[in-house]
Amino acid sequence: MTFIIIIHVIVCIGLIALVLIQRGRGGGLVESFAGVESMFGTKTSAFLTRMTTILSIIFFISCLTLAILAVRQSRSLMKDVKEEVTPPAQAQQEAAPEVPEAE
Repeated sequence: MTFIIIIHVIVCIGLIALVLIQRGRGGGLVESFAGVESMFGTKTSAFLTRMTTILSIIFFISCLTLAILAVRQSRSLMKDVKEEVTPPAQAQQEAAPEVPEAE
């Protein structure tokens, strides 16, 4: 489970970075980093879109896996506790306070 959590965190950080780098209506951070444009050339937008898709699929699978593992590992805290059952007549006698008789 620890391995899946580590993968999940890495993918989250990668998704955040990719979304911030991509060009949107405001231009994105790609304009600030000239090295990213020169590293991938003219196919920068296609590469970033493909990587975002891949990381989002991995994110979705890791979320489902963590949810399934959490359900399987959860158990009731009261599982091993045995409940004492008292008969109704005895329960009423114990609940009624004793009234001293007046002489």
